[in-house]
Amino acid sequence: MKNSKLFTLVIAVVVLLMVSCHTKRNKLVNSWKVTAIEPKTPMSDSTKNAILTNGTLTFTEDGHVTGYLLREITDGTYALTKKGKSLVIKDEVGTPYPCESTITEDKLILDAKEAKITLDKI
Repeated sequence: MKNSKLFTLVIAVVVLLMVSCHTKRNKLVNSWKVTAIEPKTPMSDSTKNAILTNGTLTFTEDGHVTGYLLREITDGTYALTKKGKSLVIKDEVGTPYPCESTITEDKLILDAKEAKITLDKI
């Protein structure tokens, strides 16, 4: 009897975790425009202006990302973990760019070692 209750509880927790991660992923799937950048390492004004002018990211449901941050990303991938708090974007050659992520209905904040970038949903 105890084992069946424990098994049911474990299944319920796993389903809850899967649903909460899927919800964050659903909020991420969209197009986003860079609206603010706070460099943590030295960054030239021209680089910062290029990111603010051209910076966009588009996340698809199948785990792909395209856009422009420090350079163009034409066929990248992404993984969202830790209940939506950790986002790793990989460019075309597989170079990972990890960051802490905050995802709301209309804002995406990426906090990486180089900069904190705020994006608004387009």
